[in-house]
Amino acid sequence: MHKRGDVQRLKGVLRLGALVFGVSAAVLIALPGIFVDLLGSETSSSISWSLQLSGVTVLTLAGLMFVVAGSGADKTVLWASRVMLVGAFSLGVVTLFIPTGVNLFVIFYALIGFAFAAAYGVFLTRKNSEESN
Repeated sequence: MHKRGDVQRLKGVLRLGALVFGVSAAVLIALPGIFVDLLGSETSSSISWSLQLSGVTVLTLAGLMFVVAGSGADKTVLWASRVMLVGAFSLGVVTLFIPTGVNLFVIFYALIGFAFAAAYGVFLTRKNSEESN
C-alpha cells in the first residue's frame, strides 16, 4: 500500500525547522532588541516582552517538532507536517503585513516561511520513499 507523504524527508524538514525555530527563539528570548531593530520597529518594554513571550512559544514548538521528527509514527509526522505547512505559510503572510513596513529582513523572514511551506507541500504530496521501492 502506498501512503501519501514522503515521511523521511518530512522528518528532515521538521528537524531543520526545529533548528531554525530554536535559533530564532534563543535570539527572541535573550536579545529581543535585535529582532525589533531588524523588523524596523521602535524598542519598548512591551514589544520586547511580547517578543520574548513569542520566543518561549517558538522554543516549545521547536522542541515538539524535533520530538515528532525523531520518534513520531508516520501518521504523526504527516499530521504535524500538515499543521506546519499551514503555520509556515501563515507566518510568511503575516510577516508581510507587519505594521512597520516591509524591509529586506521582513522579506527574507517571510521567504523562510514560504520555503518551509513549499517543502512541506512537496513532500506531503509525494509517495513515501520507503514504500515506493
